[in-house]
Amino acid sequence: PSALSFTGESKTMTVLFSDIRSFTTISENLNANELKDLLNRYFTPMTEIIFEQYGTIDKYVGDMIMAFWGAPLDDDQQQEHAVNAALVMQKRLKVLREEFVAEGYPEVHVGIGINTGLMNVGDMGSSYRRAYTVLGDAVNLGSRLESITKFYGAGCLVSETTRAGLEAKFIFREVDFIIVKGKKEPIRVYEPLAATSEATEDQLRYLKDYHIARVAYLAKRWEEAQSLFASLAAKDPESAKLCKIYIERIRHYREEVLPDDWAGVWLHTEK
Repeated sequence: PSALSFTGESKTMTVLFSDIRSFTTISENLNANELKDLLNRYFTPMTEIIFEQYGTIDKYVGDMIMAFWGAPLDDDQQQEHAVNAALVMQKRLKVLREEFVAEGYPEVHVGIGINTGLMNVGDMGSSYRRAYTVLGDAVNLGSRLESITKFYGAGCLVSETTRAGLEAKFIFREVDFIIVKGKKEPIRVYEPLAATSEATEDQLRYLKDYHIARVAYLAKRWEEAQSLFASLAAKDPESAKLCKIYIERIRHYREEVLPDDWAGVWLHTEK
């Protein structure tokens, strides 16, 4: 107990946002009891997974879960714990999705965003009600990453600061080099696909082919990149949306004269 402090402080932490996709549509097709049942059955195992990975639940907002690592206790493996949590959450969701559909509920898909950076943490609020929570630009970026998972068809997106140091523990796909709305500096975003120890031959082969396609794209070898992305989309339906995004960009860039220092940065204009 003496190690705990709820006073405000700034420290490097990792935040996770998880949101059910198309939740408004789902909620419109369920009555109040059905919606409560679905959310409770979803929140309970997801929270359990976060706790098993040493995370702190910040809050639930509607269908959203916000959690963080690094407070109130320090965690020198916070990035690994957060990414592990995201992967296990996605696995557990597949089982839940089958259960929900079998009972007549809609399919539930979730997007997860994770970022690591300097955050303000403490007991915040008013004299009437307070909550132990995190604030700051790094927190906002975690929320932005969650919101654009749907754009890319990704289950989880993490920032380069979260990925740093985890290259040997997980296999990551570099999804894009982007500027999120409200920011000026581009960041690289990645999708964790599996723990390295659990990666399948198909995943490793796919990752290699995807890397070759993205290298061709960044080198402006449009014909080669388009062919490679089209082949990947046909082989792996789960990655088809991302591959089609790159195919569409290639069609657009072919009509433009790009500068020599073009680095493939994409500007997101929506949150």
